[in-house]
Amino acid sequence: MNKLHINFDEIQKAAEDTDREAFDYFLDRETGEIIILSAEIIALAQNILSQSYDDDIADYEDVEPDEIPGIPEWMEDEVELALHVFLQEQDRYQRIPERKKSDTYSAMKIFAETLENRHLGELLNQALDGQGSFRKFKNLLVPYPKERKLWHTFNAKAAKKEIALWLASHGIEPETL
Repeated sequence: MNKLHINFDEIQKAAEDTDREAFDYFLDRETGEIIILSAEIIALAQNILSQSYDDDIADYEDVEPDEIPGIPEWMEDEVELALHVFLQEQDRYQRIPERKKSDTYSAMKIFAETLENRHLGELLNQALDGQGSFRKFKNLLVPYPKERKLWHTFNAKAAKKEIALWLASHGIEPETL
C-alpha cells in the first residue's frame, strides 16, 4: 500500500461536485495533489489527443501546446497538464469519482436518527421522502445553526470514511500528520 499525504477536504469538495459540468478532478497518486481541470481545458486536450495519435496511444506524437494554433498562451500550461493527466491516467492519476447520492442519503438518514432534538430529527426524516429530499433536508436545517453545524461535521466524517475506502481500493493509505 502506497502511503500518501491526502487532503480529505479537497477530495470531498471534488466528490461533492456531482454535476461535473464545469470541472473534473484527479488525484496525483505520486504527490497527493488534487488536479482541477476545467471543461474547456479537458475538451481542448481531448481534441489534441484525438488528432495526435492513431488507434494506439503508444503511437502518440508528442505535441507541445505552444505549437497548436488557437490556444491562448495563458492556457498552454493547463492544456499541457491535462495532456499529461490523460496520458498518464492509468499509472499516475486517478479520477476522483462523484459522491454517490445513496451515500449522502444514508448519512442524512443516520444523522436525523441521532439528533437529540427528536422533533427536528423526525422532520428531517420526513424531508428525505420524495422529490427534492436533499434540498428539503438542508432547508430544514437553516433555522437551526447548532444542528446545521453538527450536520456538516457529521457529513464530513462520513465522506472521509468513504474517501478512505476509495483510496484503499486504489492501494493508497492516507498518511496522518
